[in-house]
Amino acid sequence: MIKRLLAATGIATLCLFSAASAAENVEMWVRSGIGDAFKKVVEAYNSSHENKVVMTEVPFSELVQKYATAIAGGQAPDALSMDLIYNPAFAAAGQLEDLTDWAKSLPYFNSLSPSHVRLGTYQDKIYGLPLSVETSVFAWNKDLYKKAGLDPEKAPASWDEITANAEKIRALGDDTYGFYFSGGGCGGCMIFTFTPLVWGAGADILSADSKTATLDTPQMRKAVDIYRNMVKKDLVPAGAASDNGTNFLTFTNGKIGQQSLGAFAIGTLVTQHPEINFGVTLIPGVDGKPSSFAGGDNFVITKGTKKIDAVKEFLEYIYSMDGQKIMAKYGSLPTRGDIADKVLEGLDPRMQVGLKAISVAKTPYTLQFNDLINSANGPWASFTNAAIFGDDVDGAFSSAQSEMQSIIDSGQ
Repeated sequence: MIKRLLAATGIATLCLFSAASAAENVEMWVRSGIGDAFKKVVEAYNSSHENKVVMTEVPFSELVQKYATAIAGGQAPDALSMDLIYNPAFAAAGQLEDLTDWAKSLPYFNSLSPSHVRLGTYQDKIYGLPLSVETSVFAWNKDLYKKAGLDPEKAPASWDEITANAEKIRALGDDTYGFYFSGGGCGGCMIFTFTPLVWGAGADILSADSKTATLDTPQMRKAVDIYRNMVKKDLVPAGAASDNGTNFLTFTNGKIGQQSLGAFAIGTLVTQHPEINFGVTLIPGVDGKPSSFAGGDNFVITKGTKKIDAVKEFLEYIYSMDGQKIMAKYGSLPTRGDIADKVLEGLDPRMQVGLKAISVAKTPYTLQFNDLINSANGPWASFTNAAIFGDDVDGAFSSAQSEMQSIIDSGQ
């Protein structure tokens, strides 16, 4: 996808000029909704350094295309906060600075979020480093557990247990449901919350080299059956079938007993919904072994920028104890494992679950992430909706497997 965008606009020489004064203004683009964590760390950096970061928010749905177009036109920012899933494609297109030597010289390099570093690496060179870390976790409403006669302090450890709990919560009646997920063609939602069911059990939807679709596995069949069963038993609100992600935080309405969410939701619940008494744990796989999706953003530097030293200074500030504490205070998980415990001291202890998820989290590595997974009309989004809510499960598997392989082959 990225290559097509760049080819369509043509590749131009990138010309970025330093500010006239000794102090430099680093132009940085971020996706809209990046949240207070990054904004606050920019404020803190700007108030304590001669160099300044000038942050521009770009609508999330436009950022990838706008950045590709800006690169081609020689108008790209010095740096970008990029959804880590797109990092491989821009690196492969030759649009990012090679950070390998500098990155490996950082004394804490080996403690940086491994999935982010992996997605920032292309052909053994590092083109992106972790900026904000996100993981998927499982949440339960303790008050609804208690009302349903369940132990509110006992985290469910298997999908049999989750289903049984959902049945008891649904038995409370009215508009109280046992489980929720955004299944209406929201590929991003379902890769984030549903794929950990198979990852934990050792399966995946792509081969290790990303050249083969491996969707149809016993583990994925079992995961689909778990969700289909809950839908069939009316444990999930009907609106889940058409939710394209708009209602991803339905858990916050207090009527949902259990839901897989992002660790970011912990901060949202604590600050905006203090009335909800909730617990969080890792998402169990279909065999009970947990996993998680490692999401968030990587920090990338546009190839050819004249301000690379200033950009590196800012990133090193983010990685400092002060920078990490500011990010964590406003809901972002630490990117450095070596100081994570100190960074989270005094914060809501449930943040520790999101941190723990990093060690078992995965992120698919492919240059075709958008076409395969994120696109609302792509094979992954269509598959999860059809397989869970439709009547032809075998057809859903066959169609998605074939379409995924076709997209992969066309990109070789």
